[in-house]
Amino acid sequence: MKRSNIVLFHIGFWACYLLLIAIMLAVFYRSSSHSVDQTARIINAFFALFLFAFFPSFITFYGCYFLVFPKYLQQKKNLLSIISGILIAIGASVIAYILIRYFIETGRMIDMDKGGKNGRSTVFTVIGAMSFISTISGTVALVLKGFITWVDEIKLKEELKRKNQETEMALIKAQLDPHFLFNTLNNIDVLILENATIASNYLNKLSDILRFMLYETKTETILLEKEIEYIEKYIELQKIRTSNVNYVSFQITGIPGDKTIAPMVFIQFIENAFKHTTNKKIEHAINVQLFIEKKSIRFVCKNKFDSNRKLKQESNGLGNDLIQKRLNLIYPDKHELELSKHCNLYTVNLIIQNG
Repeated sequence: MKRSNIVLFHIGFWACYLLLIAIMLAVFYRSSSHSVDQTARIINAFFALFLFAFFPSFITFYGCYFLVFPKYLQQKKNLLSIISGILIAIGASVIAYILIRYFIETGRMIDMDKGGKNGRSTVFTVIGAMSFISTISGTVALVLKGFITWVDEIKLKEELKRKNQETEMALIKAQLDPHFLFNTLNNIDVLILENATIASNYLNKLSDILRFMLYETKTETILLEKEIEYIEKYIELQKIRTSNVNYVSFQITGIPGDKTIAPMVFIQFIENAFKHTTNKKIEHAINVQLFIEKKSIRFVCKNKFDSNRKLKQESNGLGNDLIQKRLNLIYPDKHELELSKHCNLYTVNLIIQNG
């Protein structure tokens, strides 16, 4: 939601609240007798109402708005939300009562110095009334914050849906690189004459990749295990384009288990590594690592490149800008992406919180 609209909501609430205080003050003004110190009594009444009704409500409102909602209610900790909201309301009311008692000192106020059972009872009654009013304000704050968060989530889902559609179209054009497809088919065609069994195996891998891209990527998340299988098949098909067995390596540390991830999050970086590593005779030219931890998944892709060779930007490539935007939408504040170039080595370090 736009910041201006949120500000208007807040202004509207407090305008209505202050209007209610003004009405109460007007009632007091009419009921007060015309005396010499009438103005002083009205001023005292205004400050009393301000501290009685506004001050604790203000503290409770924004305490619930900025603390209780994001820390407890949004995390579905309902009991802690109720307890925290009530404690904030009581605390603000106690502070407000102390301010009333010691800084305004009107004749209509309770004289705590007299003590006694009746005095203590009145004190608790006043604090209870202030706490009740503050609790209502805190409830309004939670409802308002919940509504704003709900609207923001709807807009985020719409933006994510739109971006996924754009990404899906880009994936259709980019992920199945025509050169990769044609070269793979040519290599398989040659393998058919040399070893039909191996050629059939590679053809099945290519079929699995096509099937994965057309069907598995439709959902928001897939099992990490399926993503790994897709990466392994993609790398295997890339390997048949070189006789260098140590050209690329793929290592997995940890167990995928039932972890899920957005489809084709890592493959764009791997594809770019193959595109920009032109010398297929280099040992360990591409190194892909996946570290699966309890609360995160770390992806590292390193590829050697010739810094003296200028590579033309391929029109069918999925650029880093689009990849980063997709990550920001899918994993807001839950990922870290670091790209670096050093000594003819390009490194991608992506950490996704998953827990």
